[in-house]
Amino acid sequence: MKKKSYQVKTEEKAETAVLLAVEKQQQSREQTDDYLNELAFLAYTAGADVVKRFVQRMEYPNPKTYFGTGKLSEVKSFVENKSIDTVIFDDELTPSQIRNLEKELKAKIIDRSTLILDIFAKNAKTNRAKTQVELAQSEYLLPRLTRMWTHLEKQRGGIGMKGPGEKEIETDRRIIRDKISLLKTKLEEIDQQGVTQRKSRTGQLRLALVGYTNVGKSTIMNALTKASILAENKLFATLDSTVRKLVLTVESETYQPPIITLISDTVGFIRKLPHQLIESFKSTLDEIKEADVLLHVVDVSNPVFPNQMEVVKETLAEIGAGDKPTLTIFNKIDNYNPRATSDDIFEDEAIYNLDDFKRTWYANENVPAVFISALNKDDINMLRAELYDICDNLAKQPY
Repeated sequence: MKKKSYQVKTEEKAETAVLLAVEKQQQSREQTDDYLNELAFLAYTAGADVVKRFVQRMEYPNPKTYFGTGKLSEVKSFVENKSIDTVIFDDELTPSQIRNLEKELKAKIIDRSTLILDIFAKNAKTNRAKTQVELAQSEYLLPRLTRMWTHLEKQRGGIGMKGPGEKEIETDRRIIRDKISLLKTKLEEIDQQGVTQRKSRTGQLRLALVGYTNVGKSTIMNALTKASILAENKLFATLDSTVRKLVLTVESETYQPPIITLISDTVGFIRKLPHQLIESFKSTLDEIKEADVLLHVVDVSNPVFPNQMEVVKETLAEIGAGDKPTLTIFNKIDNYNPRATSDDIFEDEAIYNLDDFKRTWYANENVPAVFISALNKDDINMLRAELYDICDNLAKQPY
């Protein structure tokens, strides 16, 4: 499979990085490449230039150094010869692994969780989002505090260093725990304001856009409501839930009154999302839990969209929203790629194009779905009509 290349275009010199991943025995190389493509996109979003990838096939990562001795020596040689700034791992590392790897590689060590937390910190704009991310970072930092002390004597700033790491160089665990307590209190106060706002919407039908990060939720929100929400080709561009009024109408020979509902755009999910972030963002995810209908947006052009759908379903179940009525919205049909569709969803059924996939989906799945391109506005009216029918049926149901 051809590997995607992400290169940061900036006047400042970007950090150079290499990616490391363990390929488990039951995992295919193609799947590993897809995972590393996503990790490369995360690194690009954080501001790094990825120059090489290293993969070792193992049953599980080495508990001391992640890779085995021979493979780690290969990484060390490359890092030294190319003066690599940052080594990024596709798994969450233990504090002892981080210490051992820093000592061996003499470079900044970033695991997947740190990278995601860093991107969240950079994208947090509101008081609530900043508090949520700072809480998640502090909870992640606490067991790794010794590492941060020694690490920051050599490295100051850069990817993975945004937030508590910069400010707590001379602190200790007690101060971090006090900070966590204060952040939780602050977040409870902010969340109470959110509860009050949601109570004011009582009696109104509510829809929530959910899905993997960078699948086009914000673009769909803009297309449906004429909002101006930031929609970038970067991961986690949207952190705060945004709620807009949505007026739905339908063409009919007889008069059908418009339906006024509320639709919210929510933070995207991702594979191996740090547990601290899920905990910290639970209040924001209340928009999902309290919605009447979930609109599960899927990037059908992504070769691994079936895996992404499973990640979303698992995360929804984790936050207590797995059994809600759901409309699946397959977005980006203008770039549809049939690769992996039949194997990952329909086993042996051949899928050669989008029409094949549509027919097979409707024949095999007992859930409603629409196929659109939010960017090109393709079949947006079909989506509106489907939403009208859903909301009309809900409005007619007795409480």
